[in-house]
Amino acid sequence: MNQQNYDIHRHLVEACMAGNRKAYNDLYSAYSRAMYNLCLRMMNNAEDARDMLQEGFIEAFNRLDSFRFESAFGAWLKRIVVNKCINALEKRRIVFVDEEVPDPLPQDETPDEEELRLSVERVKQAMNQLPQGARMIFSLYLIEGYDHTEIAEILKISESTSKTQFMRARQMVKDILHGMPAS
Repeated sequence: MNQQNYDIHRHLVEACMAGNRKAYNDLYSAYSRAMYNLCLRMMNNAEDARDMLQEGFIEAFNRLDSFRFESAFGAWLKRIVVNKCINALEKRRIVFVDEEVPDPLPQDETPDEEELRLSVERVKQAMNQLPQGARMIFSLYLIEGYDHTEIAEILKISESTSKTQFMRARQMVKDILHGMPAS
């Protein structure tokens, strides 16, 4: 990425570092919706998502002096919010099963037309039915764009556990979607 992309909210971050209260509000407004949606996908509960959003922003604002403009502010904030959610979920003792399972789809198989017509809303509904650990990995990998190495590091699990949980989650989502009435 070029440096210009990193500077999109630089003026707001610098104003916050200088103590400008309006800049804090503007920065919050710029990122709160996206970060709330991230929290909601991970926590699967609106109240918990609001709590994690608030805690994430509090930590980010308290640590602004450590932000070095080496990445986009949004990416830095996202990492803080993801870690807040993971820490909260770890307190609930999410267990990740560490065992290898074969990928249920052959590499040369392509999705059929039915899978391609699935609406985003139906996929979200199916995701919400996943167990917490599977939903978290599914969301981090498929929606947030983390790779399995990053997920393993964040969740303190093995890379193979991340891959296995993702494959299981993917299969569960497919099974749930096939059981849903067509919209």
